[in-house]
Amino acid sequence: MKVLSIFGTRPEAVKMAPVVRALALEADIQSLVCVTGQHRLMLQQVLDLFDIKVDHSLDVMQPDQTLNGLSARLIGLLDPVLEATRPDRILVHGDTTTAMIAALAGFHRRIPVAHVEAGLRTGDLSQPWPEEMNRRYVDVVSDLLLAPTAMAKSNLAAEHLAGRVVVTGNTVIDALRLTVEAIAFDYKLRDRLDAHFPYLRADKKLLLVTGHRRENFGPGFAEICDALATLSRRPDIQIVYPVHLNPNVQGPVQAALAQLPNIHLIEPLDYLLFVRLMQRAHVILTDSGGVQEEAPSLGKPVLVMRNVTERPEAVAAGTVQLVGTDSARIVAAVTRLYEDDIVWQNATQRLNPYGDGHAAERIASVLCGREIDEFGAVKIEPLEKARLVAKIFQKI
Repeated sequence: MKVLSIFGTRPEAVKMAPVVRALALEADIQSLVCVTGQHRLMLQQVLDLFDIKVDHSLDVMQPDQTLNGLSARLIGLLDPVLEATRPDRILVHGDTTTAMIAALAGFHRRIPVAHVEAGLRTGDLSQPWPEEMNRRYVDVVSDLLLAPTAMAKSNLAAEHLAGRVVVTGNTVIDALRLTVEAIAFDYKLRDRLDAHFPYLRADKKLLLVTGHRRENFGPGFAEICDALATLSRRPDIQIVYPVHLNPNVQGPVQAALAQLPNIHLIEPLDYLLFVRLMQRAHVILTDSGGVQEEAPSLGKPVLVMRNVTERPEAVAAGTVQLVGTDSARIVAAVTRLYEDDIVWQNATQRLNPYGDGHAAERIASVLCGREIDEFGAVKIEPLEKARLVAKIFQKI
């Protein structure tokens, strides 16, 4: 069976890399990879890290490209790839424009589509925008819905979609497991990674910040910057913010924060460096979906700068708190975690509801027609589960 995996952004690459690696081990699958290149440099770093060979590279990005312009270029460039490769199945991930257009292109050619990370919902098409619509569309046209959690599966069941639903766990936990193991067992690598952050001080607790969502552009980012400026005045804090390359993020962040003490605005990091920085963080402040899934496995409290999340499992588990983009609310939430050790400890000791590090193996088995035990189907006692998680994700 010829399987064509299509992705374009760094988060997609991180989450698809374990799947591509698992497919390469299957004798019954010819695995091909097409990257659209929405995040050119950041994407290549992930491909190199996980040793992913690319068969088709489209390089779709242009300066100041609109979503409609990107969509038009994507479908125009993807269709010849589908014509040339004639895959038996397309594999897409998540909620990006690449995933939505690739699923559309496959649907038009009657090629079965499998959706990795299916079923996430906020119920609000404006949050996240346009990702909520993208994900819903991909789920509608997919015949195989690879849901990361039981809650995602229930979302799909409520919509009465035609595709078969399988709960696999989230592949980002697989990628994180591989990366953490590499850091844990190679002290020279760990030292090289730490050498990238010579400004970090042992007497200040690290607040790691990421922010890039479109719905926060404008007033939202102004509020976020105001909160960070206020927090930077604390003597016990150091803020590191790898700033996304989008001008709508770079402009306001650099203008508001570049000259402030205790704030380090740095270039976007490759995945290995970012995982190491997450390991060293005291608290993580983000609007990213992937970080909501990864950080709890590292025992890090996460404050999410969004009003709703399509990943409510972490909120229910107590590993994630929604704080929106209101400056006062952000400052209050960070301050509480810095000043109340009991609150911080409680947030760090919850179990991650998103995976066990074997999602890619389940996906490969499903594609090959083998029976699997779905993620979460095997019940493990809480203490044993905590021991297994601690073994997989050693805190360095």
